[in-house]
Amino acid sequence: MMKVQLKDIAHGRCGDKSDTSNICIYARKPQYYKAMEKQLTADAVRRHFEGLVFGDVVRYDVPQLDGFNFVMHHALDGGATRSLRLDTLGKCMEAALLRMYIEIDDE
Repeated sequence: MMKVQLKDIAHGRCGDKSDTSNICIYARKPQYYKAMEKQLTADAVRRHFEGLVFGDVVRYDVPQLDGFNFVMHHALDGGATRSLRLDTLGKCMEAALLRMYIEIDDE
C-alpha cells in the first residue's frame, strides 16, 4: 500500500448554493474508485474540513462515473452575500479536498 493525495488519482468540480458547498470527485482510473469508495467517506471529508464545515456532510455515490458527490451544509460561512471569507463561493474547497491523503495498492 502507498499513501497518495487525491489530486494524484482524481479530479473534481465544485459549486455552491447559499451556505451549502457541493464537491464532485472522480477517479482518474477505474481501479482507484474502490480505494476511494472505502476511504473517502462523509465522515472523513467532514474531518478534513474541520473548522470550515459546521453542518452535515452527505456523500452520494456515482459509480457510473467512478465518482462521488459530497454535499456539505453550513460550509460557506453564510454564503456569498454574507461571508467575510476570501473564497465566498467555496471554489477552493475542491482543491482543498484533493489534498487529502488515501491509501492505494502499489502499482
